[in-house]
Amino acid sequence: MKTITSRDNPRLKQLRRWAQQGRARRDDGVILLDGLHLITALQASGRQVAEVIVSASGASKREIADWLEAHGAVDTRGEPVVEPILISDALFAEIAVTDTPSGILAVAPAFYPAAAIASDLDSVVLDGIQDPGNVGTLLRTAAAAGVRQALLGPGCADPWAPKTLRAGQGAQFELGIHENCNLTEALAAYRGTRIVTRLDVARSLYETPLEEPLAWIFGAEGQGVSAPVAAMADTGVFIPMPGKIESLNVAAAAAICLFEMVRRRNA
Repeated sequence: MKTITSRDNPRLKQLRRWAQQGRARRDDGVILLDGLHLITALQASGRQVAEVIVSASGASKREIADWLEAHGAVDTRGEPVVEPILISDALFAEIAVTDTPSGILAVAPAFYPAAAIASDLDSVVLDGIQDPGNVGTLLRTAAAAGVRQALLGPGCADPWAPKTLRAGQGAQFELGIHENCNLTEALAAYRGTRIVTRLDVARSLYETPLEEPLAWIFGAEGQGVSAPVAAMADTGVFIPMPGKIESLNVAAAAAICLFEMVRRRNA
């Protein structure tokens, strides 16, 4: 295992830059994965990490030590992997991408859509959702519900930012994610049913046909779906709420909608 002890080490400076600057990650085409769960989720998708950095305390954790031993020379396909870098806890704190770092951080090549936007797949369409936790949770829910495509309009949180990745828990590796989409154009070309969630409609989610394919349109909690995007929907639905709360968190609303779709199709 390599060791870095100086905070002025060029490699550590690059890692620090990636940890602190989303633009630097995008320009250099990398993503940062904090924790073994994300690293193993990436590997399960058939991809490999390019670099692994471990803190001194992280290396002493049994699960991390076992993973390092299993992946120290070759990966599961017998191909060589990059030798891990060991640094002090103090230096690791400088490159940490979460408030509670796990002790292991990996660098991987950025993901790019393998194909054009499909007009016949179940999809989630995110319009201006800026909170990384909401975007990550929504992508995780979509992947769990069997949705295969996500379209993110301008202004959405970066789906590959560390906080979004952590909230997604590996969902990003299972979805075809298209960023900075012209949502009105994409929805105009969609060949299934386009559904928008909104409070000012008369049709309940539970009374709405949900035959595939469906494009579910979700907007930011404060502003909701923008008027041009909402106008592309074939139907609007609301979630009945017998309590006194006026609205739901967008990720919670998406979970209700997507798993009502799952329930209906598996009934």
